[in-house]
Amino acid sequence: MSSPPRSTVVVVTWRGAPHLVACLDALAAQDRPHRTLVVDNASDDGTAGLLAAHPSKPEVLRLPRNTGYAGGIEAALPQVSTPFVAWLNDDAAPSPGWLAALEDALDEAPDAAAVSSTLTLPDGTTQSTGVRLTADGHGADHTEPAAEVFGFCGGAVLLRTAALRASGGVPSSFFCYYEDTDTAWRLRLAGWRVLGSAATVRHLHGASTRPGSARFHRWNERNRLLTLLRCAPAAVALRELARFTAITALLPVKRDVPDAANFRMGLRLRVLGEVVLRLPGTIGARRRIGTRATIGRGAVWRRWAAG
Repeated sequence: MSSPPRSTVVVVTWRGAPHLVACLDALAAQDRPHRTLVVDNASDDGTAGLLAAHPSKPEVLRLPRNTGYAGGIEAALPQVSTPFVAWLNDDAAPSPGWLAALEDALDEAPDAAAVSSTLTLPDGTTQSTGVRLTADGHGADHTEPAAEVFGFCGGAVLLRTAALRASGGVPSSFFCYYEDTDTAWRLRLAGWRVLGSAATVRHLHGASTRPGSARFHRWNERNRLLTLLRCAPAAVALRELARFTAITALLPVKRDVPDAANFRMGLRLRVLGEVVLRLPGTIGARRRIGTRATIGRGAVWRRWAAG
């Protein structure tokens, strides 16, 4: 008799027809039993038909609108009954031993809430082995092998379901980007560790969103500031918010402004407006995160923020 699955692999997709089958094929080839739950963010490109026809018969949660990656993961959580839950991008194809390696890593480290993967790009270069915290509060890709990392890349990670729920779940309002850094930061504050691993996942990267686009930069800039306001020491969060505001104010008189979307006045003003509108809810979330914390915000920052 086969053992019941201990992991639910959640795949969030939006118009993922060109690459979703490769992801499902790779999951079907895993050598550890698991549930596959695909969250379809109201795709209109034939994704529903592909899911229905796939031999692995994944469970499907179809949402009435596109809620982004963060919203899709959060919508799936009430349907997860296994001890572990994996997040997997729809343009990612894990190696056959991927899930077994991640489950074994958490079994061997009861004080760890999550274990990241090694994501490689199609040309074989390493995209991410986890997330590092920069001195100005960015969640950046760590690209070297590491037994422990500050945070995980949400493109391929395994978490303890109970720890994720106890830490507040996923910030669904982020829509896309920094939901992984925010979640890992809250787990750190709650006293959990985050591991790195050599379990490999081939990742197309940016198949659903265009890195460098205006929307990409808007989500990144906004969600970084919101993550800092929720999780970082107050002095750090206020410093980075003030810095973003000052740079924005000086753009009209500054020479040699970089030709990038995140230096466009309109985008930056929109980011600031969205952060201000969300301040009451963000302050409330910060308080709730603080009540769950067992390690001080300053201690986490000093340990992991690069100097």
